Amino acid sequence: MLKRISIRKLSISCFTLIILLLMYMFPNSIKDLNVEKSIEYETINTENLNQIFLMDNNEYIAMTNIVVSNTKDICKKARELVNALIIDGEKQDIIPNGFKPIIPAGTTINDINFDNGVIKVDFSKDILEISEKYEEKMIEAICYTLTSIEGVNNVLIYVDGDMLTKLPNSNKFLPEILSRNYGINKNVDISNYKDVVSVNVYYTKEFNDNLYYVPVTKYINSSEDKVKIIIDELTSAPTYEENLMSFLNSNTKLINYTLDSKILNLEFNEYLIDDIATMNMSDEVKDAIAYSMRDNLDVDEVIFTVGNKEISKSVFKSVE
Repeated sequence: MLKRISIRKLSISCFTLIILLLMYMFPNSIKDLNVEKSIEYETINTENLNQIFLMDNNEYIAMTNIVVSNTKDICKKARELVNALIIDGEKQDIIPNGFKPIIPAGTTINDINFDNGVIKVDFSKDILEISEKYEEKMIEAICYTLTSIEGVNNVLIYVDGDMLTKLPNSNKFLPEILSRNYGINKNVDISNYKDVVSVNVYYTKEFNDNLYYVPVTKYINSSEDKVKIIIDELTSAPTYEENLMSFLNSNTKLINYTLDSKILNLEFNEYLIDDIATMNMSDEVKDAIAYSMRDNLDVDEVIFTVGNKEISKSVFKSVE
């Protein structure tokens, strides 16, 4: 033990003498070697999450999020989001697992303009190479993605300077101005043409233990208003579509609601909440209801109450 310590001390002494000798013989060289450690910081733009509607593994157009630049320029944000919708596009590496873009590979954006709530996107003609199976889903993905941007209410689609007035293969006519009224993942369940109502309902889906939301535009026969239809649809078990879920307890009842100054107050029975002791409701239940109400009503805020007590709230500063 003592021998090892002696050898160690001798080694340190020799090393010190060598350093001193080098400093005496080559002072400038040693000075250059005495470099302080430093950390170099690179200034980058702050980034955030934005909603995007991509195709999932079951070919639903589903809502998820990607990282985009934190810019207030609507056209710049729109360009980033639309590029993420292009197969093998420049944003391919940030697409979440379980999702895929839908616009044909090679499509480019010629121009984007925004004015008074309407965004106009001019694509190259490559966008017309979409198959008939996916052409309507592509329009849905573009429309819902762009209207997820704050301030964007309507969408115009152009191809090499000409407005796209019909789908490329089926030749179905498109509205001149697209909005969320165009629908998404459409399902028609009507027995006649009397009292037909369209309503967007957000269901929950799972991929690799991660939950996300799938909006479905349902066309049904009903004389009820949309608030009641949404709750009825979300409490129906099982859901009409395979692989789509609703976490809303089937015993949940909407007791009353009020809509005033874009604030929607929903009053439920106790089955809305998971734990009566803590008065907590799950995020999946809250989000599914709130997203559905947002798409169908002009609301900025959704308040959830049980027994005249507010238990949660969803505030929409933008459509997201």
